[in-house]
Amino acid sequence: MAHNDKSRITVEIHNKSYTIVGEESASHVRLVASLVDQKMSEIQGSNLHLDTTKLAVLTAVNTMNDYLKLKEDYAKLLGSLKKKEDK
Repeated sequence: MAHNDKSRITVEIHNKSYTIVGEESASHVRLVASLVDQKMSEIQGSNLHLDTTKLAVLTAVNTMNDYLKLKEDYAKLLGSLKKKEDK
């Protein structure tokens, strides 16, 4: 997409509005924002004393941890598929 094809979507995360500029569809951006908001609420529910910065960092750490686990699982699945194909 060209620079002009970027869209601006305003979303709410943790009771604050953010304008996201990017090439993804509005529905995708809203979904991502909703998942971030849910994860922040989940973490805050267990740690009521956290300020917004610490909550955001913990959310990022948890999300990256989940991402890396999924990436490892995906690599294992690809490996086992390759083994089956090689047989």
